[in-house]
Amino acid sequence: MPTYSIICGVLLSLIGIVGAIAAQSDGKFSITALIPLFFGVPLILFGLFAQMKENLRKHLMHAALVVALFGLIGVLFSPAIKGLIAGDGIKNMTSFIAQISMAIVCLSFIIAGVKSFIAARR
Repeated sequence: MPTYSIICGVLLSLIGIVGAIAAQSDGKFSITALIPLFFGVPLILFGLFAQMKENLRKHLMHAALVVALFGLIGVLFSPAIKGLIAGDGIKNMTSFIAQISMAIVCLSFIIAGVKSFIAARR
């Protein structure tokens, strides 16, 4: 699970960096383009610390799951997703792709974490 946390953190960081570069090239750069990076870095750190500190692994992975859950909730309540649900369509495709990618990465990490915790209980 710590390795998967690191992988998901790197993916989120890349989504943030690529999204920011794409937004900059469109002339619409905003710090919000880096939001996936702000969720990716803690996942990387939790994963690294969990690999180093075996006795804290369970707690660190729970914390990583909370970060991923907040990331998923943030995407679900973002203006782009709300606008899509309301029928307004997609206004910024770069932002929409970054948000959907972030949701997929966060959701996959949450699912893997829940499966891991269930398996550990058995």
